[in-house]
Amino acid sequence: MRHFDLCVIGSAVLGEHFAGWDVAVVDGHQRPGDVVPLLAQVADVAEQARHASALGIDTGQVRVRWSDLRDRVAAAVPAATGPGIVAFDGPGRFLAPRTLRVDGEEISADRFVIATGCRPHLPDVPGADDPDLAGRIHDGDSILALEALPASLIIVGGGAAAAEYAHIFAALGTQVTLLHRGGRLLRREDDDISRRFTDLLSRRVVLRLGQHLASVAEAGGRVEVGTTDDDGIEYFFEADHLLLATGRVPDVAGLDLPRAGVETDDEGRIRVDDHQRTTAEGVWALCDPRGRTPAAALHALRRQLLDPAGSASGAGRPGVRAVFSGPQVAALGLTERACREQGLAYRVGVAERAGITAPGVAPDLYAKVILDADGGLLGAHLLGPDATKLLQPLVTADDVAALSRDQVHPSFGVVVDALDAALR
Repeated sequence: MRHFDLCVIGSAVLGEHFAGWDVAVVDGHQRPGDVVPLLAQVADVAEQARHASALGIDTGQVRVRWSDLRDRVAAAVPAATGPGIVAFDGPGRFLAPRTLRVDGEEISADRFVIATGCRPHLPDVPGADDPDLAGRIHDGDSILALEALPASLIIVGGGAAAAEYAHIFAALGTQVTLLHRGGRLLRREDDDISRRFTDLLSRRVVLRLGQHLASVAEAGGRVEVGTTDDDGIEYFFEADHLLLATGRVPDVAGLDLPRAGVETDDEGRIRVDDHQRTTAEGVWALCDPRGRTPAAALHALRRQLLDPAGSASGAGRPGVRAVFSGPQVAALGLTERACREQGLAYRVGVAERAGITAPGVAPDLYAKVILDADGGLLGAHLLGPDATKLLQPLVTADDVAALSRDQVHPSFGVVVDALDAALR
């Protein structure tokens, strides 16, 4: 049996940066969570080029070479290579604590990291098993493997994944119809962010809210999607392809975690402590609900593996999340709704600034900051270009009240304005 210092399941990136260690990377293939943020950046460029004439720049018609774009972005995801790294195609299955069977052999390791992310959860829809619809109904994985950019696409869902794919394909020139059963998109975000985002995205795609998925059928080489609204009225929509972006579940079913001593919660997520340690000795997990592993979490886990005694825990740190759509959404900590539900005393500051990228259309950047009675940060919520970058100073600041306008990014003043408003 081959033995390793570290075995990483599901992430090629984490297998790097362990000089002198023997590292096994199992099933370290590219996952949609790796490439969607990269595709969103490409979509941003396409969208900017399409509207550049409003700024006095003539670019001509935007043409997308889908196959080149898809392959280039896929190639940007690092593979499991390097000194001391042995890659296994997988998948793997635990046989005992810190012992795995993969590619027909058994391996063991002093440390295991489970970073398999999540897989799409597809609803049971009448008609979806029709063989005539093969290759036209997709999840978040298969939609990125299309040979050609679809002329039209129906997306079902209202969360982050649906919002991101709607932005990507609309910016690349696909006619997008977004169907959601709820009354607005991104319901888990702060209510003001959710409402504003819903309005802004509805200007770029055909958005139909209050639509409950009822059926799918073949329609002359296209997909017909049947829905009902809250009053039971039926609707039908047609497109070349259908993307079901209705949620994701932890991708751990085949690992046989009980044999490893790793416990999961009622939703199948691996139980971890503030150091990302599971219930099994020597086993850590990074199983983000979105199927992504934030860079900060990767770095923190690397430090934990290299220096367990000297690594700080993540206890008490507010959660960070991002939606790479158009516009971007970035959030830290509690929403205002959560503050009310928890009975917290809090203060809110809001600021917004319109820029030259969308004059007279909508505020380019919206910032909302929530502070406790002592001025401590409870939550921050940003909507607009570079929102994910602008949130970072708040993530790392020891004292948000001391944040100044002396930041490199020219738009950070909006965040400071929101802080000032909350501190008054």
